[in-house]
Amino acid sequence: MRVVALILFALFVSPSPAWVQTRKPASLNELVSYMGADREQILYAGAKAEGKLMWYTSLAGGSYKALIAAFEAKYPGVRIVVYRAGGADLYVRITEEYKAGRNIVDTIETTEGNLMFMRDSGLLQPYNSPVLKAYPDDAKEAAGKGLYYWALARESYIGFTYNKTLLPAAAVPKNFDGLLHPDLKGKMGMPLGGASGNRAIGAMIKAKGEEFVKKLKDQQIKLYSLDAPALVNVIASGEVVASPAIFQSHTWLAASKGAPVEWLPMDLVPNNVGSAAIALRPPSPHGAVLMADFLLSPDGQKVLEKFRYGSATKEQPFKRWRPEHGLTTEKYEKDVDHWEKLLKQIGYK
Repeated sequence: MRVVALILFALFVSPSPAWVQTRKPASLNELVSYMGADREQILYAGAKAEGKLMWYTSLAGGSYKALIAAFEAKYPGVRIVVYRAGGADLYVRITEEYKAGRNIVDTIETTEGNLMFMRDSGLLQPYNSPVLKAYPDDAKEAAGKGLYYWALARESYIGFTYNKTLLPAAAVPKNFDGLLHPDLKGKMGMPLGGASGNRAIGAMIKAKGEEFVKKLKDQQIKLYSLDAPALVNVIASGEVVASPAIFQSHTWLAASKGAPVEWLPMDLVPNNVGSAAIALRPPSPHGAVLMADFLLSPDGQKVLEKFRYGSATKEQPFKRWRPEHGLTTEKYEKDVDHWEKLLKQIGYK
């Protein structure tokens, strides 16, 4: 009888797996890590009661508007209020808001470099989600205890874009070495001050070494104070015929409008990523988590793929490289400054 009594006592005081599985999250910390089968239903019900959520993003063009439309169609009764700005501006804005004691933002989508600053400033809420199982480990920024600061929501690939009508087939490079072809001398351009030019230089250094980059000075590369999409138009016009620092998506968009341009990957393809994160102490916690889940879900990824963004859940026929991955913010800043200086040394305005 004593043994039976002990067994019954143990069963009474120890939560059963079924009880643990069905226990509903009661706090933000539980909400961001809840993995039950009814997660989406709980988040949606809570978000509907909250009414709206504030989303900060650095996505440009029509992509963020399409994501809002898709989210609000899937979750009627939950409205997204969006603030769109460059990643550095988002970091400054969020920092100032928290210093003023104003918790405004719920979900954040921006580039990894800026999220690193937010992480180091304690502005992010670590989370987990069933949708993250589809993502490889290096596409998630671990925060410890099975949680993550962010996961990659979109990828943009930087490579070689050229004018198909003006560059002879024999001069089209198959790798970085091909950039030294005599027919490319004085005919290439690169953007200054943006992510693509710096990252292209970083990829060349990683793949071929710094001495290779210095050899490009003899190719008389023209430097433009233009963003990457504008430089695609310069290539299409024939002012220069090629650039090794153009986003695949920008090239595809121009080609879809009739521009005679084509994009090719080089030995190493710099990857400029945007990731989904949850802000510290979000005012609409259910909506914040629901939006992060949506961005990383097949539904959110499908919208982004329509705008020519790549997904970390899929393989690519080239080697991807994220320059900031695994670095401290200090080391990454130093690398970017160095790449910018090299770019200015090898080119001319």
